[in-house]
Amino acid sequence: MSPSRLRGALLGGTALLAGLVFLAWSQPWFTLTLVASSGDPAPLEVRGDVAASALAPLALTVLAIVAALALAGPVLRTVFGVLEALVGASVVAVTIVSLGDPVQASASAVTDVTGVAGSDSVAGLVSGVAVSVWPGTAIVFGILIAITGAFVAVTARRWPVSGRKYSRTRIEPAESAASDPVAEWDALSEGDDPTAPSR
Repeated sequence: MSPSRLRGALLGGTALLAGLVFLAWSQPWFTLTLVASSGDPAPLEVRGDVAASALAPLALTVLAIVAALALAGPVLRTVFGVLEALVGASVVAVTIVSLGDPVQASASAVTDVTGVAGSDSVAGLVSGVAVSVWPGTAIVFGILIAITGAFVAVTARRWPVSGRKYSRTRIEPAESAASDPVAEWDALSEGDDPTAPSR
C-alpha cells in the first residue's frame, strides 16, 4: 500500500472507530430487574451514557487526534499515535469497570427512578442484571483503536508530508520602457533630464 493510501486508511479507520464508540455509548447496556414495593419485578433499561459516561469524551479525543494527525509532522504523528493507543486502552478499561459492577455503574439511573441512594441500598433493590452486546462491542472498538494507534506510531514516518503548499513567486522589477532617442531629445529641449529617475 502506498504511503498516501496508508495514511488515508488509518485516518479514516480511526474516525470510523470513534463514531462506533459513540454508537455503543448511546445504546442500552444493562437491563436491571428492580424489586418493586408491590413485589412484582420492574425492568430498568440503562444506556451506555449512564453506565460508561466517560466513553463520549474519549471518542471526542480520538476525533481530535485524527484532525491533529492530518496536519502534524512525522515526530508529532508518532506522539499522537501513542496517545491514540492509550485512549483506546482507556475505552477498554472504562467498559471493563462498568461490566465488573453493573449495579454500581447504573446506580444513578436507579436513584432517578426510585429515589433511593447509596451503594448498599441500590444493590438491595436489584434482583437481576441482563447485559446487552454493546459493552462487548465497545471493548472491541477500544482494542481496535489501540491497535490502530500503535500502527500509526510505527508507520508515521512513511506518511507523505502534509504541509501547506507554498507558491513561489519571483518578484522582478518592471522592465523600463525601451529608450526612445527622439523622446529624449524632446525632453532635453524642454529642459528635462531624461536620465534623471522619475518621481
